[in-house]
Amino acid sequence: MATIRKKGDYQWHVQVRKKGYPTQTRTFTTKADAERWGKETEIAIERGLFFDRTVAERTTLSSLIARYREEVLPEKSGKHLAPSLRQLDATFGKYAVSGITSEMIADHRNTRLETVSASTIRKEINLLSKLFDLAGKEWGIPIAANPCAMVSKPAEPKGRDRRLEEGEEAVLLLACRQSSVELEAIAQVALETGARLGELLKLRWNDVNLTKYTAKLFDTKNGEDRVIPLSPKALQALRSLPRHIGGRVFWRWSASDSFNKTWRRACQRAEINDLRFHDLRHEAVSRLFESGNWNSMEVAAVSGHKTLAMLKRYTHLRAEDLAKKWATSKS
Repeated sequence: MATIRKKGDYQWHVQVRKKGYPTQTRTFTTKADAERWGKETEIAIERGLFFDRTVAERTTLSSLIARYREEVLPEKSGKHLAPSLRQLDATFGKYAVSGITSEMIADHRNTRLETVSASTIRKEINLLSKLFDLAGKEWGIPIAANPCAMVSKPAEPKGRDRRLEEGEEAVLLLACRQSSVELEAIAQVALETGARLGELLKLRWNDVNLTKYTAKLFDTKNGEDRVIPLSPKALQALRSLPRHIGGRVFWRWSASDSFNKTWRRACQRAEINDLRFHDLRHEAVSRLFESGNWNSMEVAAVSGHKTLAMLKRYTHLRAEDLAKKWATSKS
């Protein structure tokens, strides 16, 4: 039975006790609200539907974000995480975890769509959903339901399909060579292996086996290390490089920001428009399939894609090449 006591002129204190359940207490400004909450709580306990929201009501999203930054973020490599956390903190940080609703998240989505890409919003909602899951499953903060599950995300943007046109590869590599031997080598290795820029910038000579024709990539985007095969052209490019005392293969660039400036200048010198370094990854994956010597699982092992759906987004086969293959198979 609920016990209701008056506390001062404008407060009513309610306490519900039942064996096997923690004591529940609330304070209301009217007796009617106190009585209603007491009765609803008793009924929920009797029917086995009671859910203790106390911890979730006194835990703000800011505190979840702070814990995520301390315990989880150091193990992550995604660059979008820190900006997404700042945005979520600015929008929802002051609210209790239990007070964040699907309607609030949908409003956030609609407002952000006016200024940022659908991809950015998807990352923010996915990260918010992860915070709720961690809170409920691992951090001892009971949550009845993840409100993100009820919110539609903006459609995934269409992936880029930029491929090197006829003659562009030779002109590009020449422009890179005119800049530095390291730039030519990293472009050649990317074209042969499909490795990401971040993976190549972290590559160390200790992880390259020129005898077995392999290189080991650590701390990749999908969170798993992988060993990639090195083609003859990739091997030649690596062997052309001088060894630096620091141990990194592509030591000239400390991070992607400084590299991208060099890359843009090389593209301008080659008079090649709208070519990002990441497009070389698309090119490499597509070439592996076009060669006819690799199956999907083998290509995924090289590229590091965990799903065939993601692998498909990175594969852009030329219709004319497929037509030639068809013609060859018919003859």
